[in-house]
Amino acid sequence: MVKSRSAPDFWLMASIFGLLAIGIVMVYSAGSVLAFHDYGDSFYFVKRQILFAVLGLVAMFFTMNVDYRILKKYAKVLLLICFGLLVIVLIPGIGVVRGGARSWLGISSFGIQPSEFMKLGMILFLSYWLSKEDYRITHFTRGLLPPLGVIGAAFGFIMLQPDLGTGTVMLGAALLIVFTAGAKIKHLAGLAAVGALGFVGLILAAPYRLQRITAFLDPWSDPLGAGYQIIQSLYAIGPGGLAGLGLGMSRQKYSYVPEPQTDFIFSILAEELGFIGGLLVLMLFLILVWRGMRVAMTVDDMFGSLLAVGIVGMVGVQVVINIGVVIGLMPVTGITLPLISYGGSSLTLMLTALGILLNLSRYAR
Repeated sequence: MVKSRSAPDFWLMASIFGLLAIGIVMVYSAGSVLAFHDYGDSFYFVKRQILFAVLGLVAMFFTMNVDYRILKKYAKVLLLICFGLLVIVLIPGIGVVRGGARSWLGISSFGIQPSEFMKLGMILFLSYWLSKEDYRITHFTRGLLPPLGVIGAAFGFIMLQPDLGTGTVMLGAALLIVFTAGAKIKHLAGLAAVGALGFVGLILAAPYRLQRITAFLDPWSDPLGAGYQIIQSLYAIGPGGLAGLGLGMSRQKYSYVPEPQTDFIFSILAEELGFIGGLLVLMLFLILVWRGMRVAMTVDDMFGSLLAVGIVGMVGVQVVINIGVVIGLMPVTGITLPLISYGGSSLTLMLTALGILLNLSRYAR
């Protein structure tokens, strides 16, 4: 029997609000120049970010207070809805193309990304499915392959958009759940080898992905093309030094760093707030991951434990990829920094998921 609820984990909540506050400030600072140039309003991005933050906080308050076990009843339905959205977004005339990917549904500048919904939908479904008492994931064909088939189908639909970054985050979080549920390492290792070959195939199938790999290895080989983003990001981080140039004093946000308010917001943060500011953000993410994993280890039921692992994995994988790209350790994938970057769907869904994690913390020992 699950014990009665207590207060949400203080450190977990503090890290979430701390990152959200820093994100709102940095969305304004990093995006004000671009916002004025494109929309004639320096506050364009931050006003929308605040709006979606409020919506996300309302959703977080709801998911933090409703018994998380109710989510079991709707896991299948939510996954089917997510698959339906992934199919709809691929239909020409309905799905909106932005940045070369047909990954948006909406009107004008307002839209949602179905792939963002799939990340949370997949985490909920796998947590429900793999926590069944009679499920034996140690069996390869009847235990491991079925969930991997569902994960592979979702990844495939996301790649049809294509959106490698979001697909990789969903895949990473899902595999963490599968591993935590008790899958045999030898089974996962064999499938990882096959997956690596498939990943190479995806890269070779699209020339721009191969260019990004080449740029990642040597960005100065094509400084005005594939290597441009990484080089400009490093030019922002370098001058930041220990304490930064000062809030609002970035030079690289003046049309040098592409998408300074979204994918490369951490480079502008490091330029303006320096090593100290960047370290503060990383420490807050580490606190979030630490307290989230503590919840996963101490919550009373398997469903809650897998759910916590999936949500923490989603945050952790996304942070590692985003910052890895910004500092030149990974190829450019086009993925936001959780709670910091500008983005409606990603921010709202992230706060909704973190509300579930805070809910789980109320039942942890």
